[in-house]
Amino acid sequence: MSMQRIFGIVLLVVGVILLIVGRNASHSAADQISNTFTGRFTHETAWYIFGGGAAALFGLLLVLVGGRGRNA
Repeated sequence: MSMQRIFGIVLLVVGVILLIVGRNASHSAADQISNTFTGRFTHETAWYIFGGGAAALFGLLLVLVGGRGRNA
């Protein structure tokens, strides 16, 4: 297995964990109050969700196409 695929798996797992943390944080009391008055989540929650989504997507791409064309 190539290093790119291993890195992709790690990124995918980290991304999913960050998405779960962001989802759980969005249900906190502070986030609910912020969402009620401003119509959006706190910056920390948004970073967890966006960062987790980006990491998971990039990790999935590395898993799917990483290491192709090599005879490893």
